[in-house]
Amino acid sequence: MTTLTSTSLVSLLDRLFEEDETSSVAMDSLAADVSKEERVRLMQSKTEYLDFYTRLKDAPLAVSRETASLLYMLARSCRAKSIVEFGTSIGISTLHLAAALQDNGGGRLITSEFEPGKLARAKANLTAAGLVNLVEFREGDAMKILSVNRPESIDLLLLDGAKSLYLDILALLEDHFKPGTLIIADNADYCPEYLERVRSVGSGYMSIPFAEDVELSMWLGK
Repeated sequence: MTTLTSTSLVSLLDRLFEEDETSSVAMDSLAADVSKEERVRLMQSKTEYLDFYTRLKDAPLAVSRETASLLYMLARSCRAKSIVEFGTSIGISTLHLAAALQDNGGGRLITSEFEPGKLARAKANLTAAGLVNLVEFREGDAMKILSVNRPESIDLLLLDGAKSLYLDILALLEDHFKPGTLIIADNADYCPEYLERVRSVGSGYMSIPFAEDVELSMWLGK
């Protein structure tokens, strides 16, 4: 049995995924007064995205079950010891990554979230799962809080926060990548410049779209 398949964690994750599904329906109604075009514009803006995410501050906005399982598998397969997560929300992806770290024998997961209510819930969920000791929670502007006390090297990076900042976060942390570092970007199609960067020949990355909404990249080095 792995940490991920333990009875207590399975029960917790089932509850959180169910909550996410329920909240998604409610949040769709809440955002109904904003057109699809306007939502995309807000999500892609580097200055106005906070308005959109503030409206959805009570929504988990979690990764899918399939993406969550993929995160665990990737972290295990690369034997990750050092992970950075941009966008904690209520901690569903964090739980999967921390479970992988525990099953890898330990490590450190730095996770960032600008919404304090969500970060508090994530801490509670990681505590309930017995995985909180593997996680360093950072609250605030990711460009600031991830620019200090960075790990010497990063084995895996998850991008699942404000989409317009994906390229900036990538550039901020790239000096800490090593050949084989994995980068998973959820809903990366909302950041075309990010996709252009990781898919460009000679960029130092190998990158492919995975499923419908994930971009999976590997740092090859230059």
